[in-house]
Amino acid sequence: MILKNKITKIIKNIQNELEKYITENKIKAFICGISGGIDSCVTVALAEEVCKTKNISLIGRSLPIMTNKKNEIERAELVGNAFCTDFAEKDLSNIYTTFHQECEFNNDEIDDLIRKGNIKARIRMIYLYDLARQHNGLVLSTDNLTELLLGFWTLHGDVGDLGMLQNLWKTEVYAIAEHLYYEESAKYLVFKKSSDIKVEALKKCIDATPTDGLGITNSDIEQLGVKSYDEADTILKSWLKEQPDEYKNHSIIQRYQRTHFKRNNPYNFSRDLLFEGIK
Repeated sequence: MILKNKITKIIKNIQNELEKYITENKIKAFICGISGGIDSCVTVALAEEVCKTKNISLIGRSLPIMTNKKNEIERAELVGNAFCTDFAEKDLSNIYTTFHQECEFNNDEIDDLIRKGNIKARIRMIYLYDLARQHNGLVLSTDNLTELLLGFWTLHGDVGDLGMLQNLWKTEVYAIAEHLYYEESAKYLVFKKSSDIKVEALKKCIDATPTDGLGITNSDIEQLGVKSYDEADTILKSWLKEQPDEYKNHSIIQRYQRTHFKRNNPYNFSRDLLFEGIK
């Protein structure tokens, strides 16, 4: 568990760095895909104050595609309206259906589900990057360290340009969300300087079952083969430090090892190799 004073400092560091990045790179807007999950909620919650200070737009889009459940879409709407200056929902199911019909599937149920999920993620990112071009903005990444190490993301899909959470464990993201929830609750109840929609949005995302919304499994932890993100983070931290034998055959570590290619993409042949044997 992270101590409260550490969480406060982490949040301040993130927001200071974000403000610095906006100034140095003359950013005009941030664009973020809002899924209704904890990561996108924390991302826009942290960015909101900075965007107001720098007077730039924080544009959020909920982009459901067929397999997104009603409660996910409703949470996304709640988050977008709570923290974004410009929010809208755009259903991309028709685009997905048209593209999906042109793809070659092999009737392997699990593999086809993963491939369909990847298509959805990539269609969403095309939409977000086009929006960023329109507004001279930057797409915010909503990935965290746990998901990065497990390859629990789509290449050229749900990866943005700037990641505030990329080096935070999933459990740390939850800790920040809970801190923000209690902070906003106090502002609303005591000082009347917040809104109940922010409080509700944070609470619902904290309590929600984590899912990628791609229809592959019912939850992230089911797909990862663990009981909780606490377990996943504990195993990963231990493996990165000591590589204990007890974890070498665990699904978490096997997933970590077979997804190195994602974290080293693109893999380029070195110039020395290309000119090897040439005098």
